[in-house]
Amino acid sequence: MAALSVVYVANNFLIFWLDWPGTNILFADLGWFGLEPLRNPLAGNLPLLGWLQVLFYVGAVALIAFFVTRSQERTLIKDSEFLDAIVKFIIRSAFWAVLFIGIVDMAISFLRVEGLLVQTVGEEFAKELGRSAYRGAYIHFPLLLLSFVIGYFTRTLGFIWLALLIVIAELMIVITRFIFSYEQAFMGDLVRFWYAALFLFASAYTLIEEGHVRVDILYTGFSERGKAWSNVIGTLLLGLPLCWIILTRGLWDKSNLINAPLLTFEISQSGYGLYVKYLMAGFLLVYALSMMIQFASYFLSNAAILIREPGAHSHDEHLVL
Repeated sequence: MAALSVVYVANNFLIFWLDWPGTNILFADLGWFGLEPLRNPLAGNLPLLGWLQVLFYVGAVALIAFFVTRSQERTLIKDSEFLDAIVKFIIRSAFWAVLFIGIVDMAISFLRVEGLLVQTVGEEFAKELGRSAYRGAYIHFPLLLLSFVIGYFTRTLGFIWLALLIVIAELMIVITRFIFSYEQAFMGDLVRFWYAALFLFASAYTLIEEGHVRVDILYTGFSERGKAWSNVIGTLLLGLPLCWIILTRGLWDKSNLINAPLLTFEISQSGYGLYVKYLMAGFLLVYALSMMIQFASYFLSNAAILIREPGAHSHDEHLVL
């Protein structure tokens, strides 16, 4: 599930950003699975690209099967910890991304609203920075790449710092509004940008730390194996399907909830606000992908309890110890 979700997101990028055909278009072109044949058959190298996308899915499954058969001495706990590390890397990088992009975009918007941008960067560059596609491609995306590099070398998830930054940003709004009678759209946008990131990025980490609120009357009375069975069944029937629903409903077509804002670099109605609304749609993608991988990790750690793997124990027991 974790590997296929990553391939699905990667194929979505290839389809809607690089104009690859996609597996469903390839199968429709071949008339397979009852799909209606295309009016204009695929031409040129498009069929080859489509088969490469199919190969990505098949290859992901084959690589996982090969890895499992060649490392049968590896425990489920080790696999769970490996998936945990992937999620933490994604979340660390996302934290640095919203930090850098929020600060830089706020600075650009401040200079723009105060009429200082032209004197600072020149008329031509200032005009380009007023276009969301340009700002996204040449300001936001390089900051995203830098964030993934920093996320690789750092080990802090930054949730406490992000919460503190939200408080500071909100406090600045209060001070400037009631003391200096000054308020601009980008100030509120920054708070919403960081606030959304805090909740959606922290969700996967909170899952593994058992920090989500459980509304139940039975779970707390279960034995360790009973809790493990509950978590395994809940992951299979509720957790993983929910993540797939978000991914498929958000990425299936260019007009869907996640793809549409990302492809058009959508911004808020206020021309002097932050140009980050499209990235907030991308937060749902980070949420679904990180939760998918984390649910897979959660499944493995609880399955280790069911098969009585040495060293396996419930998280509740770990907290007590």
